[in-house]
Amino acid sequence: MCSIPTTSIAPPISGNRLSARNLRGVTLNSKIRAISAKPVMGMVRDERFMIEKDNCGIRNGDGVIVVDHGSRRQESNLMLNAFVAMFKERSGYPIVEPAHMELATPSIKDAFCACVQQGANRIVVSPYFLFPGRHWKQDIPSLAAEAAKEHPGIPYVVTAPLGLHELMVDVLNDRIKHCLSHVEGNADECDVCAGTGGCRQIVA
Repeated sequence: MCSIPTTSIAPPISGNRLSARNLRGVTLNSKIRAISAKPVMGMVRDERFMIEKDNCGIRNGDGVIVVDHGSRRQESNLMLNAFVAMFKERSGYPIVEPAHMELATPSIKDAFCACVQQGANRIVVSPYFLFPGRHWKQDIPSLAAEAAKEHPGIPYVVTAPLGLHELMVDVLNDRIKHCLSHVEGNADECDVCAGTGGCRQIVA
Protein backbone atom coordinates (compact mmCIF):
# COMPACT_ATOMS: atom_id res chain seq x y z
CA MET A 1 0.00 0.00 0.00
CA CYS A 2 1.31 3.42 -0.87
CA SER A 3 1.00 6.50 1.22
CA ILE A 4 1.87 9.96 -0.03
CA PRO A 5 2.60 12.53 2.70
CA THR A 6 0.44 15.57 2.07
CA THR A 7 3.48 17.76 2.59
CA SER A 8 5.17 16.14 -0.39
CA ILE A 9 2.58 17.13 -2.93
CA ALA A 10 3.48 20.21 -4.98
CA PRO A 11 1.01 23.08 -4.62
CA PRO A 12 -1.60 23.38 -7.37
CA ILE A 13 -0.50 25.52 -10.27
CA SER A 14 -3.46 27.86 -10.03
CA GLY A 15 -2.45 28.88 -6.53
CA ASN A 16 1.22 29.74 -6.92
CA ARG A 17 3.11 32.80 -8.07
CA LEU A 18 3.83 31.34 -11.47
CA SER A 19 0.18 31.50 -12.44
CA ALA A 20 -0.05 35.07 -11.24
CA ARG A 21 2.90 36.06 -13.39
CA ASN A 22 1.36 34.32 -16.42
CA LEU A 23 4.32 32.40 -17.79
CA ARG A 24 5.36 33.19 -21.34
CA GLY A 25 4.77 30.14 -23.48
CA VAL A 26 2.80 28.48 -20.69
CA THR A 27 -0.94 28.11 -20.34
CA LEU A 28 -2.21 28.54 -16.79
CA ASN A 29 -5.90 29.00 -16.10
CA SER A 30 -6.55 29.59 -19.82
CA LYS A 31 -4.11 32.53 -19.92
CA ILE A 32 -1.70 32.27 -22.83
CA ARG A 33 1.28 34.49 -23.44
CA ALA A 34 3.59 32.72 -25.86
CA ILE A 35 7.01 33.86 -26.93
CA SER A 36 5.99 33.41 -30.55
CA ALA A 37 2.96 32.44 -32.57
CA LYS A 38 4.59 29.26 -33.81
CA PRO A 39 2.62 26.06 -33.19
CA VAL A 40 5.49 24.65 -31.14
CA MET A 41 4.72 27.18 -28.42
CA GLY A 42 0.93 27.11 -28.87
CA MET A 43 -1.61 25.25 -26.84
CA VAL A 44 -3.92 23.92 -29.55
CA ARG A 45 -4.60 20.27 -28.85
CA ASP A 46 -2.88 18.16 -31.51
CA GLU A 47 -4.71 15.03 -32.62
CA ARG A 48 -1.36 13.29 -33.13
CA PHE A 49 -0.94 13.17 -29.36
CA MET A 50 -4.39 11.86 -28.50
CA ILE A 51 -4.83 8.39 -27.04
CA GLU A 52 -5.27 5.71 -29.67
CA LYS A 53 -6.15 2.10 -28.98
CA ASP A 54 -4.62 0.63 -32.12
CA ASN A 55 -1.07 1.97 -31.99
CA CYS A 56 1.99 1.39 -29.86
CA GLY A 57 1.79 4.71 -28.03
CA ILE A 58 0.02 5.79 -24.85
CA ARG A 59 -3.03 3.66 -24.14
CA ASN A 60 -5.92 3.84 -21.72
CA GLY A 61 -4.69 2.97 -18.26
CA ASP A 62 -1.23 4.46 -18.72
CA GLY A 63 0.08 6.96 -16.20
CA VAL A 64 2.83 9.34 -17.27
CA ILE A 65 5.45 10.68 -14.87
CA VAL A 66 7.44 13.66 -16.13
CA VAL A 67 10.60 13.77 -14.04
CA ASP A 68 13.25 16.47 -13.86
CA HIS A 69 16.34 16.76 -11.69
CA GLY A 70 14.81 18.82 -8.91
CA SER A 71 16.12 22.00 -7.35
CA ARG A 72 16.46 23.73 -4.00
CA ARG A 73 14.91 26.75 -5.74
CA GLN A 74 11.15 26.41 -5.43
CA GLU A 75 10.46 28.60 -8.44
CA SER A 76 12.35 26.12 -10.61
CA ASN A 77 10.39 23.18 -9.25
CA LEU A 78 7.08 24.95 -9.86
CA MET A 79 7.98 25.29 -13.52
CA LEU A 80 7.75 21.52 -13.85
CA ASN A 81 4.17 21.76 -12.57
CA ALA A 82 3.48 24.34 -15.26
CA PHE A 83 4.99 22.16 -17.97
CA VAL A 84 3.03 19.11 -16.83
CA ALA A 85 -0.18 21.17 -16.98
CA MET A 86 0.70 22.20 -20.54
CA PHE A 87 1.54 18.64 -21.54
CA LYS A 88 -1.62 17.18 -20.03
CA GLU A 89 -3.81 19.81 -21.70
CA ARG A 90 -2.27 19.38 -25.12
CA SER A 91 -1.89 15.60 -25.10
CA GLY A 92 -5.23 14.75 -23.52
CA TYR A 93 -3.56 12.06 -21.41
CA PRO A 94 -5.74 11.65 -18.31
CA ILE A 95 -3.02 10.65 -15.83
CA VAL A 96 0.10 12.81 -15.79
CA GLU A 97 2.16 13.58 -12.69
CA PRO A 98 5.30 15.65 -12.04
CA ALA A 99 8.27 14.25 -10.14
CA HIS A 100 11.74 15.37 -9.12
CA MET A 101 14.66 12.97 -9.11
CA GLU A 102 16.11 14.57 -5.97
CA LEU A 103 16.16 17.69 -3.79
CA ALA A 104 12.40 18.29 -3.94
CA THR A 105 9.01 16.63 -3.76
CA PRO A 106 7.02 14.96 -5.16
CA SER A 107 9.51 12.17 -5.71
CA ILE A 108 9.31 9.48 -8.38
CA LYS A 109 7.86 7.18 -5.72
CA ASP A 110 5.19 9.77 -4.84
CA ALA A 111 4.25 10.25 -8.49
CA PHE A 112 4.19 6.49 -9.15
CA CYS A 113 1.78 6.06 -6.27
CA ALA A 114 -0.38 8.98 -7.41
CA CYS A 115 -0.71 7.43 -10.87
CA VAL A 116 -1.71 4.04 -9.45
CA GLN A 117 -4.26 5.68 -7.16
CA GLN A 118 -5.84 7.27 -10.24
CA GLY A 119 -6.21 3.87 -11.87
CA ALA A 120 -3.03 3.55 -13.92
CA ASN A 121 -2.08 -0.03 -14.80
CA ARG A 122 1.19 0.90 -16.51
CA ILE A 123 3.60 3.70 -15.66
CA VAL A 124 5.57 5.64 -18.24
CA VAL A 125 8.48 7.53 -16.67
CA SER A 126 9.56 10.29 -19.05
CA PRO A 127 12.79 12.11 -18.11
CA TYR A 128 12.60 15.85 -18.74
CA PHE A 129 16.29 15.89 -19.60
CA LEU A 130 17.99 16.86 -22.85
CA PHE A 131 20.55 14.11 -23.31
CA PRO A 132 21.32 10.62 -21.94
CA GLY A 133 23.66 10.64 -18.96
CA ARG A 134 24.14 9.02 -15.58
CA HIS A 135 20.79 10.26 -14.24
CA TRP A 136 18.96 8.66 -17.17
CA LYS A 137 21.11 5.53 -17.30
CA GLN A 138 21.31 4.79 -13.56
CA ASP A 139 19.55 7.09 -11.13
CA ILE A 140 16.06 7.36 -12.62
CA PRO A 141 15.78 3.62 -13.43
CA SER A 142 16.92 2.80 -9.90
CA LEU A 143 14.36 5.13 -8.32
CA ALA A 144 11.62 3.84 -10.62
CA ALA A 145 12.45 0.25 -9.69
CA GLU A 146 12.30 1.14 -6.00
CA ALA A 147 8.91 2.80 -6.48
CA ALA A 148 7.57 -0.19 -8.44
CA LYS A 149 8.29 -2.54 -5.53
CA GLU A 150 5.30 -1.06 -3.72
CA HIS A 151 3.01 -1.89 -6.65
CA PRO A 152 3.50 -5.53 -7.67
CA GLY A 153 2.13 -6.33 -11.10
CA ILE A 154 2.27 -2.75 -12.38
CA PRO A 155 4.78 -2.59 -15.26
CA TYR A 156 6.74 0.56 -15.98
CA VAL A 157 8.85 1.99 -18.79
CA VAL A 158 11.60 4.62 -18.57
CA THR A 159 11.62 6.46 -21.90
CA ALA A 160 14.53 8.17 -23.61
CA PRO A 161 15.30 11.81 -22.76
CA LEU A 162 14.35 14.58 -25.16
CA GLY A 163 17.49 14.27 -27.24
CA LEU A 164 17.74 15.67 -30.77
CA HIS A 165 14.45 16.88 -32.22
CA GLU A 166 13.82 19.55 -34.83
CA LEU A 167 11.24 21.25 -32.60
CA MET A 168 13.98 21.95 -30.06
CA VAL A 169 15.57 24.24 -32.66
CA ASP A 170 12.45 26.43 -32.60
CA VAL A 171 12.28 26.38 -28.81
CA LEU A 172 15.94 27.40 -28.44
CA ASN A 173 15.61 30.09 -31.09
CA ASP A 174 12.51 31.54 -29.42
CA ARG A 175 14.31 31.64 -26.08
CA ILE A 176 17.38 33.35 -27.54
CA LYS A 177 15.29 35.97 -29.35
CA HIS A 178 13.20 36.74 -26.26
CA CYS A 179 16.23 37.07 -23.99
CA LEU A 180 18.00 39.37 -26.46
CA SER A 181 14.85 41.47 -26.73
CA HIS A 182 14.87 41.76 -22.94
CA VAL A 183 18.52 42.78 -22.91
CA GLU A 184 17.70 45.48 -25.46
CA GLY A 185 14.78 46.71 -23.34
CA ASN A 186 12.08 45.55 -25.73
CA ALA A 187 10.65 42.65 -23.68
CA ASP A 188 9.85 41.86 -20.06
CA GLU A 189 12.10 39.63 -17.99
CA CYS A 190 11.21 36.03 -18.75
CA ASP A 191 9.86 33.78 -16.01
CA VAL A 192 12.75 31.34 -16.30
CA CYS A 193 15.26 33.79 -14.86
CA ALA A 194 12.94 36.28 -13.15
CA GLY A 195 14.48 37.58 -9.95
CA THR A 196 17.83 35.89 -10.54
CA GLY A 197 19.68 38.77 -12.15
CA GLY A 198 20.34 36.63 -15.18
CA CYS A 199 19.69 37.40 -18.83
CA ARG A 200 21.79 40.57 -18.96
CA GLN A 201 24.60 41.76 -21.14
CA ILE A 202 27.99 41.72 -19.42
CA VAL A 203 31.17 43.46 -20.49
CA ALA A 204 34.40 42.12 -19.00
